[in-house]
Amino acid sequence: MTVHGHSAKSLVDFARGEISREVFVNEEIYQEELERVFTRGWLYVGHTSQIKKPGDYFVSCMGEESVILTRDPAGKVHVFLNTCRHRGMKVCRYDEGHTVHFVCPYHGWSYATDGRLVGVPQAEKAYRPPLDRSQWALIEVAQIAQYRGTVWATWDHSAPALLDYLGEAKLALDLALGAWDGSDEETELLGSVQKWLIPANWKFVAENFSGDGLHVVSHRSVDLVGIGPTDGEGRRDDPGKLMMTTSPQWGHGLTFSYLPPDPNRTDYAASPAASQYFKQCWKKRIERMGDRAGLQAVVGTIFPNLSFHGQQPRTLLVAHPRGVAKTEMWRVYFADRNAPEEVKQFLRHYYIRYSGPAGMTEQDDMENWNYATAASRGSIARRYPYNYKAGLGAEETNEMVPGVVTNHPISLTTEQNPRNFYKRWAEFMDAKSWRDLKPSQVDDLSEHRR
Repeated sequence: MTVHGHSAKSLVDFARGEISREVFVNEEIYQEELERVFTRGWLYVGHTSQIKKPGDYFVSCMGEESVILTRDPAGKVHVFLNTCRHRGMKVCRYDEGHTVHFVCPYHGWSYATDGRLVGVPQAEKAYRPPLDRSQWALIEVAQIAQYRGTVWATWDHSAPALLDYLGEAKLALDLALGAWDGSDEETELLGSVQKWLIPANWKFVAENFSGDGLHVVSHRSVDLVGIGPTDGEGRRDDPGKLMMTTSPQWGHGLTFSYLPPDPNRTDYAASPAASQYFKQCWKKRIERMGDRAGLQAVVGTIFPNLSFHGQQPRTLLVAHPRGVAKTEMWRVYFADRNAPEEVKQFLRHYYIRYSGPAGMTEQDDMENWNYATAASRGSIARRYPYNYKAGLGAEETNEMVPGVVTNHPISLTTEQNPRNFYKRWAEFMDAKSWRDLKPSQVDDLSEHRR
């Protein structure tokens, strides 16, 4: 990719920690992203608890493309492009539900939940020779995979397997998506998806959750109010010692925390039922995991646009691109499937008070992203790069977590994760195919300490 004669890598100076504002405001770059990032990467499309039974469906997105996540009569999970093969009308216009067939409202073509074209009005009379329906099924993604209840898809047949693509992020997802007691019990979504639009570039959102600890200054008023579910101030309990971790080959950014396991730990003092539930979970977690029970995934971003909170709240956020300066935010919340209903409802109310369009912390974040995007579009502003230098040269390793790590006490101030996110973004933008994207082995930290 070239913009004004420059490659994407020339806009991202990884070694010096400087990134051109063109990355966030250039329309040509945005259009190339849709082609080079969102057709190649593995993208989160939904959760299996949204399609529990055959015939259930959930309409999701991959980049700007509308897709249908569904389960066919045999129980197999599919992801289809939500467009009729006849004239392109959406064959499913509802957010979620249950059906036997997807019927196009324009000309009446109908498709089974396994994608087959099963109905064409007046087909016997209209087509000479007869229409070969097997050639006109719904367009299906190249690959689909599931992990810890989440469903992922890619349009690229040559993309590596999902488990390889996740790389060092697998540990974070295990901790974030697993049951709170450390068992193999499943989690489930609480209610439907919250959706809203913001006038900001999607990368601001992905970067923020990949590992931007400095922006906590924006949440000072929220911390003073004390919206957390305890009897004290703040948003949540003490997160412990933080470790900022990046996946150098894949571009994922993660934040882990560690507190020595305490079987008498209490959470959610504002709800006796929730406090008792989590106390029991902590005891079981310590029995199963020992000293590692205190290791938690706090927050992170799986390249390119799936972010998560892994403690409390427990939530997934997808930053869907809708334009160079427009992002559609989709947020879902989840809890242990076997948790008592009273606990789930308490958590749901806390989660939406914390995050989402009405969440107090999310409102702080959105204001930052909106103004940053608008303030970077001017002719003069675009001449000056952003500064991502914090933490340069502080990268290490840590036996407790994988990847390249910036440890406590400077983990909150380092910008290693955003730097690596944009390095991987530039590689996607400049690469011709996955042959150029498959990461090489990193034997030391020399590249990160230049």
